[in-house]
Amino acid sequence: MTTEQYQESVDWLFVQAPNYQIDGLKAYKPGLDNITKLCAFFGNPQEKIKCIHIGGTNGKGSTSNMLASVLQEAGYKVGLYNSPHLIDFTERIKVNGKNCNKEFVYNFIQKLKTLPEDILPSFFEFTTIMAFEYFYQQKVDFAIIEVGLGGRLDSTNIIKPLVAAITNVQLDHQNILGNTIEEIAAEKAGIIKNNIPVISGDENNSVKSIIREKADRENAPFIDATMIQSDLISDLKGNYQKKNIRVVLALIEELKKINIPVSEENIVKGLLNVHHNTGFIGRWFEFSKDPLTICDTGHNQAGLEYVFSQLNSIERHKHIVLGFVNDKKIDEVMTLLPENSEFYFAKPSINRGRHPEDYENLLQEAKISYKIFNSVQEAYLSAKEHCTKEEMIFIGGSNFVVGEFLEKNLEISE
Repeated sequence: MTTEQYQESVDWLFVQAPNYQIDGLKAYKPGLDNITKLCAFFGNPQEKIKCIHIGGTNGKGSTSNMLASVLQEAGYKVGLYNSPHLIDFTERIKVNGKNCNKEFVYNFIQKLKTLPEDILPSFFEFTTIMAFEYFYQQKVDFAIIEVGLGGRLDSTNIIKPLVAAITNVQLDHQNILGNTIEEIAAEKAGIIKNNIPVISGDENNSVKSIIREKADRENAPFIDATMIQSDLISDLKGNYQKKNIRVVLALIEELKKINIPVSEENIVKGLLNVHHNTGFIGRWFEFSKDPLTICDTGHNQAGLEYVFSQLNSIERHKHIVLGFVNDKKIDEVMTLLPENSEFYFAKPSINRGRHPEDYENLLQEAKISYKIFNSVQEAYLSAKEHCTKEEMIFIGGSNFVVGEFLEKNLEISE
């Protein structure tokens, strides 16, 4: 298999299957019919691996990567399924921090081309079955599976995990999941299954009660991670990680109850070595110290609130590169923008990317200092040109903005 053959096969997958990340709502295929047929076609690999299911609005990626790092420190072989990828498709499927083998991806896509005509999966369904099969072939001890969108109708919900977690519930993807926190919480709670413990990381009492009620109906032990006290820290920076760490600790306690040993030393080392152990980047990621350059994939209102609050705590003049996708409520974001900053807006280079000219009236109303650019890279280079050593650059607003920035500027080793 050549590099060109690999790229052609991945390109086929992007074109063949509707991809929500790129195409939006028209690509979303709720329900488990397709994934059930797909898994059966491949011999139900998801039934042959031990899974841990991580759902929630924000923090899924950080939580699943921290847990993977801790389990790796404990000597286990750990599969990790996250989405979306920032730079290369293989980031979605990892074993002990190593991206999925490209030869496997190429060969698996050839098999997908032979599917019966009555199975018409989405891009996410394709990648989900690919992850299950890879983890089965790699004989992982545990597979940590991050929910794609929602929970109840998400294709990952075909698994029967050892334990599940819902990190938190915030307003996001309202056009699919519901217009209120309560409606979205009910969708997220759809991953709760009979007799399987569920960890709740949300401090909102109405969210907590919805998750607890679903757990009671399913006879599933309910664990409130917000009650956990801990001063442990992680190499994943960002004040919000304290909340995610509590969820990780609760997950580990449940695994210990079913005779999966993890020591205190494993936990401390695992939390401090997430980047090294799993290769996870994008969350309050310090790209450079000179000038200080940070990127963060927080993209909904709650995520951006955390991020901008932390930015405000840094006493430096800021150059902020931002871009958004079509379904984001830009007016809500405008109220959160850090003061005394220069803004550089650009359209992420995907179909769902929103051109800043579409919301320039809101930028003008916000009375901020801003410029509009044709690409994320142009915006970043302009910010870099105007940023002194005493100032800082921030890049964010969307996974795709951060992905584009890193792809252009981060040297990734194979």
